[in-house]
Amino acid sequence: MANGKAISDKQVLSSKNTVELEQEKQEILKRYRVLLKSCKPNLEKDDKKLIRIAFNTALEAHQGMRRRNGEPYIFHPLAVAQIVAEEMSLGTTSVVGALLHDTVEDTNITLEDIESRFGKTIARIIDGLTKISGVFDHGSTSIQAENFRKMLLTLSDDVRVILIKLADRLHNMRTLHFMPRDKQLKIASETSFLYAPLAHRLGFYAIKTELDDLALKYTEPEIYEDIVNKLQATKKERDKFIQDFTKPLIDEFRKQGIKFEIKGRPKSIHSIWNKMKRQHVPFEEVYDLFAIRIILDTAPENEKSECWRAYSIVTDFFVPNPDRLRDWISTPKANGYESLHTTVMSDTGKWVEVQIRTRRMDEIAEKGYAAHWKYKESSNESALDEWLNRIRELLENPDSNALDFIDDFKLNLFAEEIFVFTPKGELKTLPAGSTALDFAFDIHSDIGSHCIGAKVNHKLVPISHQLSSGDQVEIITSAKQYPKEDWLAFVVTAKAKAKIKAAVKEHRRKVSDEGKEIFNRKLRQMKTAESAVNMNNILLYYKVNSNAELFYRIAMGVIDLADLNKAINYDSKSRKAHQKGEGISLEEIVKQVRGNADALVIGENLEKIDYKLSPCCNPIPGDDVFGFITINEGIKIHRTNCPNAIQLMSNYAYRIVKAKWTGAKQISFLAGIRLTGADDVGVVSNITKVISSELKVNMRSISIDSHDGLFDGTIMLFVHDTKHLNTLIKKLSQLKGIMSVSRIDN
Repeated sequence: MANGKAISDKQVLSSKNTVELEQEKQEILKRYRVLLKSCKPNLEKDDKKLIRIAFNTALEAHQGMRRRNGEPYIFHPLAVAQIVAEEMSLGTTSVVGALLHDTVEDTNITLEDIESRFGKTIARIIDGLTKISGVFDHGSTSIQAENFRKMLLTLSDDVRVILIKLADRLHNMRTLHFMPRDKQLKIASETSFLYAPLAHRLGFYAIKTELDDLALKYTEPEIYEDIVNKLQATKKERDKFIQDFTKPLIDEFRKQGIKFEIKGRPKSIHSIWNKMKRQHVPFEEVYDLFAIRIILDTAPENEKSECWRAYSIVTDFFVPNPDRLRDWISTPKANGYESLHTTVMSDTGKWVEVQIRTRRMDEIAEKGYAAHWKYKESSNESALDEWLNRIRELLENPDSNALDFIDDFKLNLFAEEIFVFTPKGELKTLPAGSTALDFAFDIHSDIGSHCIGAKVNHKLVPISHQLSSGDQVEIITSAKQYPKEDWLAFVVTAKAKAKIKAAVKEHRRKVSDEGKEIFNRKLRQMKTAESAVNMNNILLYYKVNSNAELFYRIAMGVIDLADLNKAINYDSKSRKAHQKGEGISLEEIVKQVRGNADALVIGENLEKIDYKLSPCCNPIPGDDVFGFITINEGIKIHRTNCPNAIQLMSNYAYRIVKAKWTGAKQISFLAGIRLTGADDVGVVSNITKVISSELKVNMRSISIDSHDGLFDGTIMLFVHDTKHLNTLIKKLSQLKGIMSVSRIDN
């Protein structure tokens, strides 16, 4: 009987599995049809066939594979292909590349198989994507910065590699909730640090915004949820405001026969949070939660005049702020963005941002450079090639340090642009903050290297002079000038930094050669053969780490060779004592720490591992934290929302260890709070009374500054944990006259 029952259960289970598999099969086909529908506008005769072959190849290759959430793996390549087709408007080659992007890395299919079925172009794209994944996504023991540099090298082959990689990252971020917390932090930090600015630079504003929002969702979950809930709560009120604001504009546009679309676009959660941080205001005081976007349907030759006509109508109804007019129609951004932005005063006394653009401009803003390919007459298409050439110049510099490269690259990614002119009237685009020296290097490396000054708008200025949009710049050179190391302090472009570093290195090499000659001359005077000299002894004695550095210092007169004989015979005991503790490599330190436990436990029982609380974010018990392994200072504990966390997790993922607080000891930790409020009699007394008398908290310092009836104060105090600190903040917030109380990092 028991046997019969067991067989019956197996049959039910088997039947259930068959039903589930059939449902999954139907879902896969449904998603494939949706993908084909998204590709339809761009499909040519043989395209549909090629996409079908790619889909079947991927389906067969990933057969039986599942993602972390239990769904069939094929859902992922289908989703990436959907993003590529629908959100990026890319063609068949990119869709096929997206469907096949994981096949060579994760399955038995080889690159040769791909080439024989789909041709060389698609094989090259898959090869690029495989190389990126190999070093970037799974390389937990390699430095992320070097991996990102390798990833950008693939730009030289085919920019579609990067576009598909962006789509891949976007889908991974959309499904990140299935990953463990430490992986979420690493991937989200990496996304915010590298992928979002890359999407921005390529003109994919919608993707850039979503990546930023999703990164915030995992790095600052409480803040993200709070803003989402508040946006939802104020939606009705916002919708009514937009309706009232746009009504007179809609009536006037219709009256004048203008074809248009008006929509209220909410600001991204990430940009709202940035504004709250930058202006030190709560959500309720961020007034520009949305922008009004006016999209015009007009012929290409009338675009500029129609946009200014629409601007004229808007300013007839609402008073504009003259300082907030941004004309990116006359001079588009380097990533192709074109739009007219103005901020006007509404009837309710609120400032409202209005963006005016044409349908073509809107599509380029949302879908980036890919949209340019649909508008062949657009001259902006060449801007992508110009940008890629700048990246290649950076990559071709063999001496560039990977982390310096990332810093330079990010600086140029994020920067707003300025537009300056050569003496002949040629327009040059540079990052905001660029100097005359940046301009010189942008024209040519030799001009930059020999630059001694410049004439800006016919006035003589130093090479460190910061340029503004509209400046006309003439560079003055001298054959005797050469790059100096202090030039690096006032250049911002990656090209200028790379060229200066290379030139300084070459100059140091020449000086080192002179130093070597002085060193050899001294040996000859001492009648000592070069072969008999132990260079290690000399380097240790003079405390330098390389022969080149030793010779450079000799040539510069920093090292006196009077003690050379003593250095040659440097005592072996002293040497051993000196070398003790230097033999352990960073990789060994990482291995030792990671081998100790699954997570680093911070508390009273941690005598064996040297750790410090990082001063950049002052973590206290209760904070979400991680450990960062340093070379000389043991492990530093940072908050996960520390200003430096994103950079550390992106560049040094292999040196991050999980950490958590433990222990019941009441230890005091230094924390800081910022207060603003009305400058009234007794307000300081009330604040100190709550801190000292009611909550028995010790203060280290208090600084209060009043201005025009308001005060701004900073208090450093000792608390036990986040609960203790939050109680204090809540109590202070309830005091009469206090407008805001917030924790500060340092």
